[in-house]
Amino acid sequence: MGKGTAFGKTILIGDQFVLNEVPAIVSSIPYVTEAVVERIDGKGWILEDNRMEVPGYKEKKKEQQVESINRILEVMQVDAKKTPIKITYGGDLLAGSGVGASAASCVSLARALNDEFDLGYSIEEINHVGWEGEFAYHGIPSGVDNTASTYGGLMQFQVKGDQKRFAKIRLIKPVEVVLGNSGVTANTAELDGFIEKEKKRDPTLFSSRINSITAQSYAMKQALEAFDLKKVGKIMTENHNILIDMNLSHDILIHLCGLALKKGALGAKVTGGGRGGYMVALTPGKDLQNTVASAIEKEGYKVIQATVG
Repeated sequence: MGKGTAFGKTILIGDQFVLNEVPAIVSSIPYVTEAVVERIDGKGWILEDNRMEVPGYKEKKKEQQVESINRILEVMQVDAKKTPIKITYGGDLLAGSGVGASAASCVSLARALNDEFDLGYSIEEINHVGWEGEFAYHGIPSGVDNTASTYGGLMQFQVKGDQKRFAKIRLIKPVEVVLGNSGVTANTAELDGFIEKEKKRDPTLFSSRINSITAQSYAMKQALEAFDLKKVGKIMTENHNILIDMNLSHDILIHLCGLALKKGALGAKVTGGGRGGYMVALTPGKDLQNTVASAIEKEGYKVIQATVG
């Protein structure tokens, strides 16, 4: 029996534009997906998915999940026809759009297969397999989700040409955040197509927005390193306004962000691809975190209380 775990994540800025070479600031969150691989009698592989979910998420992602698992097995050269296996998913990360659920499933499976078949993969190779598995979910994955899922921590991640690079960001201490779930499952692959259409529709405007978000990302990195949380929150909210203008948020997410700000959050924005999934609010201190989380829960939405950094 082989086991593997991988973190969920939240992205503070740059979510949708990493493939446009915008640096994203991403943090793992202390919730994980666990994969268990067992050898069985029979043919091929079977799956038992016990992850908690946003209602309907697993069913909507079923075909993508099968394609992803097959791709991971192929990349790792595990022949399930010759060595049948059972894959079991669990853990405490809620399966839903916006928290890296697909990346966590890919990375945890890579680790479980590596463990069961004693393949000797390095952490860099595990991260690469996680990226390969993400193709089924994202079309062309940027690598940001699987990198956060594999390595953990807070980092700035950027794609430059064919190169993917990241730099860890050190905080004085971890910072509390609240993630509120809209209950809407987004299709990330379709979002990539939408962004390409926006790019062609008005190249000058698109380029201007990309430049603004890039500047915001570097400013946020400096603010995080200086532990200037008010500035971090201000940049988050300003960034969300750009995403709203680009039709990359959602009415529910806009409402939840407004509610979080009203309750004292320093900043709030959509996290992940957008048009559904989660929002994230910067809520330093347990009291503020609990206040914002309670307000969102009272509206009937699921929350995750976590820390970044």
